[in-house]
Amino acid sequence: MAELSAVVVDDHPAVRAGVAYWLSSGAPPFRVVTGEDVGAAWQGEGARADVVLLDLHLGGPTPVLGDLRRLADAGRRVVVYSMRADDAIALRCLELGALCYLTKAEGEEHLVRAAHAAAGGRSYTPPSLAGALAGDRSDQRPALSARETEVLVEWFQSESKEFVAKRLGIAVSTVNTYLERIRVKYALIGREAPTKAALVARAIQDGLISVDDL
Repeated sequence: MAELSAVVVDDHPAVRAGVAYWLSSGAPPFRVVTGEDVGAAWQGEGARADVVLLDLHLGGPTPVLGDLRRLADAGRRVVVYSMRADDAIALRCLELGALCYLTKAEGEEHLVRAAHAAAGGRSYTPPSLAGALAGDRSDQRPALSARETEVLVEWFQSESKEFVAKRLGIAVSTVNTYLERIRVKYALIGREAPTKAALVARAIQDGLISVDDL
């Protein structure tokens, strides 16, 4: 098995040291580099890391949402690890492409699970995030067909679109067509969902799936 790697970006040395210890002690362990600003995720070993553990406030009151968006747009697998526990900021980070939003109160167990899920390109829902997702009930919902909903739920529960296509007896291109159509429907009502994690968040908000189904 290839060695996993992570870059921990946090402006507090004690947090960097603690998270690095947890990740390097997990099974399988991560090789960890750290930095006090987001430049650590773009340079040296940090630029090649499988997972970015990103603090949301790096030396100031303004959340680094722009940095999160740039990392997600570049295909980086980001877990946000923050002191903030308000639902709105957690949902915003998922919309920008984070695979998980963890509060620092959730500690080692959930952080290590989230990092392993992110290394595999999967989202992870800790208890606090489940509460945020369940509590956000928008009146605006897209009119998904039964087949679109079926494809969406199968995709959430599968590791690849190829597996979804095999299970449903359709072509991979058809799976892509259904997913693109669903994203367009969300976009048309002002609830864009450009990533899989964002679609998961939307589906839970709309009651299409529950956290237990994932």
